Parts: sequence; structure tokens; C-alpha cells
Amino acid sequence: MSVSWKDLVADKKQRQTASIPREWLITPPPGSVRDVRGVPEECGLLSPKELEITNTVDVELILRNLAIAKWTAVEVTLAFYKRAIVAQQVVNCLTEIFVERALARAKELDAHLEATGKVVGPLHGLPISLKDQISIKGLETTIGYVSWIGKYASRDAVLVEILYEAGAVPFVRTNVPQTLMWPETYNKVFGRTLNPNNRKLTCGGSSGGEGALIAMKGSPLGVGSDIGGSVRIPAALNGIYGLRPSYGRVPYAGSVNSMEGQDSILSVLGPLSNSLSGIKLFMQAVSAYKPWLKDPIARRAPWNEDAYALTEHGGGQQLCFGIIWHDGQITPHPPVTRALEATKAALLAAGHKVVDWIPYKHKDIVEVTYKIWTSGSDDDYKAVTTLTGEPILNTMEILVDENAVVPNDFLPIQENISAFKLWQLQKEKLALRQQYLDYWNRSVQISGTGRPIDAIISPMSPYGGAPPHGLNRSADYTAIWNTLDYAAAVFPVTRVDPKLDANKPPHTFLGERDQAHYAMYDPETFWNAPIGLQLIGRRDEEEAVIAMTEIVDAALKAGAAKARL
Repeated sequence: MSVSWKDLVADKKQRQTASIPREWLITPPPGSVRDVRGVPEECGLLSPKELEITNTVDVELILRNLAIAKWTAVEVTLAFYKRAIVAQQVVNCLTEIFVERALARAKELDAHLEATGKVVGPLHGLPISLKDQISIKGLETTIGYVSWIGKYASRDAVLVEILYEAGAVPFVRTNVPQTLMWPETYNKVFGRTLNPNNRKLTCGGSSGGEGALIAMKGSPLGVGSDIGGSVRIPAALNGIYGLRPSYGRVPYAGSVNSMEGQDSILSVLGPLSNSLSGIKLFMQAVSAYKPWLKDPIARRAPWNEDAYALTEHGGGQQLCFGIIWHDGQITPHPPVTRALEATKAALLAAGHKVVDWIPYKHKDIVEVTYKIWTSGSDDDYKAVTTLTGEPILNTMEILVDENAVVPNDFLPIQENISAFKLWQLQKEKLALRQQYLDYWNRSVQISGTGRPIDAIISPMSPYGGAPPHGLNRSADYTAIWNTLDYAAAVFPVTRVDPKLDANKPPHTFLGERDQAHYAMYDPETFWNAPIGLQLIGRRDEEEAVIAMTEIVDAALKAGAAKARL
């Protein structure tokens, strides 16, 4: 007798629950409590030292304290594990929980440091969370598919191998949407992940579990993936930092995925953290272990200190940023515009230049993106779900029949096209990439620095922060950079304040989608939602993007400090 997909889910959930130490269970706040970021400090589970450790958001400082044995790897791992389990109980962000394995790893690192006086590597003792697609030997990896319950990894993904070599402690895996191809996080196996800033709102996706966990300070550094914004969307919606590298910079081999074989617009792995130091240290560490010797499509790209010093960008002394106020399709909600204005003012005050960046063929680029994604995705999803008969989710909404076809504002798609038609889309994509490169180069005429603009600053999405569950239906502002393969980082700016972000009078709408987005905004609905922006550099400019994001972040903090005086 075959086991039903619902029985598989029940067994998996029971096993997940059993993996949580009983003494770590708390009494969660009622559902009416929207902002739950303070629960770890209020619940009484963490000791004062564990709160000190987990409240240290600067990853560089955590590593320094580990290296001098001020904190042991066991202490740090245990502290973040407890906080991660608290986060699980209030926002449902975890999938795989393996406490004993992680603590055993931490003990090995402490023993090595005590015996040799040396750290194992640049990430010695640092707990790192991983999206539920980055395989760890002996653990299941479902990516939200019931049909992949019981699918145990026979080996670690290449990135996990490198993290172990670098001294890290992988300690939890985090929730994703079924198929990974949603900007929200819900599946039939583990359920829905909530936004800790406001649980009535989405945490984003597809690396939504990572975004929510890190916002709860349940992990100092995590790894997600991004094919259309899946690192940047959760980073921005949860108020943290994230990086989408160009193809091949971070090894992907050994991670599972949907739509495998579609290699025109590749998914990439990238870091999320509460600090930019975490983003930088991750990229430095991974590059140092030569992933190109372990992953056939990883690029030979050691960390480039000259690029980080912005030698091709005037040494960072006077940068020129192009700001996108809207993409020509959807006008952002008031808090996003306020964040853009604040960033522009901070950069001008810091001595940099800012020019308006007129979107160039953004609609064309996004349309070809969706068409490539959906050229065979339906068959791909069905090939997995038919193994158990689990439903393919057609919506992330809470009160709508999940099997119904729900209207959304994604751009037109096409399914099951011929190879020849796919080749035409790939040709169109390549032509658009060339045109955008030429457009960027021509910006030397408006930058005032004698070189093209150094980076673009753009909304991460048109929404006033995280939308209510099921309503995050546009990835246009992020997906374009995947198709162009530009490096992009997200940085937090502000959060929705109903007093500052009231509805504005109707503007001249750019189209029906723009009008629909205008109508959905209400500052009370989006209460406390973080607002992040993205900084986009050229292809393969990870070091420069990190450095320029540090400059923007410092300018914003200086402006905020001055405003408080």
C-alpha cells in the first residue's frame, strides 16, 4: 500500500519537532503580536552571555572573539542555536535541525584551537545557516517538495565542503517555497514562514527562511540562492544585507534545484547577514578555497583587493550613482520613494554625485526573463509532484484555493516551447545585454567624473516593504539584474512609518499594473515593514559592489546620526 503525500508530511513534521530539545521550547506570543524580534530577549531561554553573543551583529567581531577564545565555538553555536529555535517557534523559518552534529563540530574546533593556538580557517567557529537546497551529507533536501521527503544527500555540496574547510559550523537549514520559484515562502511540507518585523506580512522568497532567521538574530550569516531576487527580496523585506553575485562566483555544485538544465539565466548562491562585514568575509573566505577546482562552472576568481579598493572607480573618493525612481512599469509606494530620497541626500552630503537613471528596456528584459523561466517549468514541476500526487501550488495566498488559477501581475509567460523558440529568446537576451552595456558606457556623458556611472541604486521592489501574505507578485525590480548578470547588494534604509508614509494623491499611472499597485498601499497594513534598496554594479564586480555598498551604508548612518543631534 502506497503512503499518501499527507502521511509523508505528517511524518516529516513529527521528526522535525522531535529534533528540537524539549528544554528549548517557549510559550510563543499570541498571533496578534506582529513584531516578534524581541521575543528571544524576553522569553528567558538565553543567558545574558548568549544574548550578548547573538546581539553582536558584526561578524568580524564574532570571529575575532572566537579567534582569541573570548568565546568558544561551542558557546557561540549553542547561543545561535537556541535563538534559531526561538525564531522557529514564532516565525517558522527552519527545515533541518541537527543540534548534536553542529555541537560536535564546534567541540572539534575548540579542541584544535586549544591544542595548536591557531584557528582552523577564516570562519573558525562561526555558525552558518543554509537555505534548504544546499545539500549536507545525510540530511534530506526537499526544496518544499513532499515528493523529495526521504531524499538524503550522499555528500556535501561543494560550498558546504568549503565552509567546513574554512572552519565554519553549518547548524540549520531554512525554509523555502515549493519549487523555489516564488518571492514568498510557503510549502506543504513545512508551512509558511512569517516576517518577524510584522507577522501579517511575507518574509519574501525564495530564501525567506534565511531572511526571517537572520532578522531574528538567529544566525550571524546565512546562504541563499538568487535566480530572480531570491537573496535580495528576503534581505530587503526583513531589514538585513544580502548579495547576489554574478554567475559562478560562489560554487553551486551539489545543491539541488528546480528547472535544472535551464542554463540561460542561472541561479547563484549568495550571503545574507545583519552586517556588511558578514557579506565581505563570506566572499573572501569562499574565494580563498579555490572553488573552481571543485565546481566545473565556478569561475577562477580569487578575492581582488584592488577591485575592493575601487581602483576603477576613482578610489571611491567621488562616486557617481544613478538612481532609478521607477522602472517605467510600476511606481514604488511612498516609503520606497522616501528611502531613495534619503539615500540621495546622504550621498550628496558625503560628497558623491547622484544622477537620475532612466530605465532602459527594462520591460523587454523582464519579459524575456519570464519567458525563459517558463519555457519548460510546468513539465519540470510535474515530474516531481506526480511522484506522490502532491499539489503544485498556484498561489501563496492564505484564504484562496491553492489549486485555483489566481490572477497576478507577472508579465506574460509561455510554456513547453520548442528548442528553436528557446534559442530565439536566448538570442534576444544576449542582444539586450549588449544594449544595456552600451547604455551604461554612454553614461560617461552625464556622470561628471570622466567615467561612466559607478553603480545604480534602485528600489528592490515597488511595494512599501513586505506585502501581506500572497500578494508579493512582482519580481521585476530584481529579476532584470539576473538576466544581465550584474552583481547587486541589498542594504536596509528605513521602515514604514504611517506618519511619514501616508498615501499620496493618485499620480499619472504608467498602466494597469501601476494603478493596481497604487490601490493596494495602506501605511497601516505595511506597518513596521523594513525598506531596503539595492546597489547594482557591473558583471563580476562583487568586490566593488561590496565596497560601494559600505560607502552608501556609512553615508546613511552618518545622515541618521546627524538628524538625531
